[in-house]
Amino acid sequence: MEILLQELPIAILMGLIGAIVFALIGVVSGTDETATLAPLTLVVILIGVPPAGVFTFFLAGAISKHMTHAIPTMLIGIPGDTMAVPLLDDAARMRALGVPHIALRKAVSGAVISSFIAVCAAVLFAWLLSPFGDFIGGIAPWLFLVAAVGIAYSSPAKLAGVLALVPFVALVLGLQAWTGTHEVALTISYFLGIAIGPMIVDLFAVLAPLGRAELRRDEPSQVYLAPDTGFRKGGSRSFPNPFRILDRRQVTAVAATSTISSATFVFSPVAMTVLMGELVRARIKQGYQRLSSTLTAKNGTTESTYIAEALIPLIAFGLPLSPVAAGPAAPLFNAPPVFETNPETGTIDNLSTALSTSQFFAYGLLAAVLATIIAYPFAMRYAHAAARFVVTKVSHEAIIAAFVGLVVVVSLWEGGIFGLLVSLTVGLVGGMLIRIVKVHAGVLFMGFYVAVLSVPGILAVFS
Repeated sequence: MEILLQELPIAILMGLIGAIVFALIGVVSGTDETATLAPLTLVVILIGVPPAGVFTFFLAGAISKHMTHAIPTMLIGIPGDTMAVPLLDDAARMRALGVPHIALRKAVSGAVISSFIAVCAAVLFAWLLSPFGDFIGGIAPWLFLVAAVGIAYSSPAKLAGVLALVPFVALVLGLQAWTGTHEVALTISYFLGIAIGPMIVDLFAVLAPLGRAELRRDEPSQVYLAPDTGFRKGGSRSFPNPFRILDRRQVTAVAATSTISSATFVFSPVAMTVLMGELVRARIKQGYQRLSSTLTAKNGTTESTYIAEALIPLIAFGLPLSPVAAGPAAPLFNAPPVFETNPETGTIDNLSTALSTSQFFAYGLLAAVLATIIAYPFAMRYAHAAARFVVTKVSHEAIIAAFVGLVVVVSLWEGGIFGLLVSLTVGLVGGMLIRIVKVHAGVLFMGFYVAVLSVPGILAVFS
């Protein structure tokens, strides 16, 4: 308890920063979680923020983003991030009915309730799985291989995703061998390259005449923004109550889908979002009720999957054994020289060893509270103004440039010109796999772990 209270101020401060930053980032359509959450969390770790602050920054940021990503999704019809893609069809139908404001309020309210349920459920499931932590650590190199294949097959690429692992793993092994001859060991540069791979592909495409012609626009994009109808209903000064915005059936649906998706932490978050939505849809006949309830459950699932897939591997195993843990949450496991995870040598010195289960639970609830205080009223009251500002004033090119600049600085810091070359190479190849083959970033992160952990174990067996 004493340690908990000592680190409480920094946890509150970093949680507030994470909630504010990612509540704003979530409004910007197309800001992928891996390309935003992972690099900024990595920076927080590298500048020396204590573990409690790192954790609340990450979790409050993730929760906030999955509230405000509903704003462009519901009002503009452009997904706020990858997790918002499954919401698009139902959101379009709600806009056609003239009630996008109701869709937004219900989706964000579902996310609030889901975040608190998911923290509790994830800690419980992690506690139940933790006795198997040593066993799983012993078979981790093989488990990473199985998990990589399973995650790849569950992606939209299916078999192509599994086959794409082979050249990507070979690329990582080759780059490691090359940098090793110059006595340069890299980890962060690989993560950064994977995280902003699609951005790197676009930047390279602009340099080619054909690609530049395809990306060129002669006039600003035309975006329809739904009317500002009913967003301030019920008074603007009182804190919104999600239990008044959702009916009893919708609250029950969010509670059930959040608990189920928290337990299935090894599956793709996007796949779980679709599945939970379909489970709710199949049980409701009335059209409007079915649409609004499905959206509520889906957006709640975007919260629960991210929370559970980060918390359970951290608490139970200390290994990144989920798509989220291997993707946006990867810096919590590997961020040399602060955090290191290497089951082959038995080295697990990351956030899982820095915080106890009770601390994860307490700081997890704190992150949910801070994100709710910041992002929930913002999304409920100022959604239309925020969406209008982003559409008319915010330059996506500037956002891309900011994250590319961040990657350049961190890559040079880790490995000089070698770090930058590795980030560019991995980003270009990984980005093409994401864009063309339709694997997601979590597959490529698992491919990295296969290269550094599974391949040496396989070679040792057959040598």
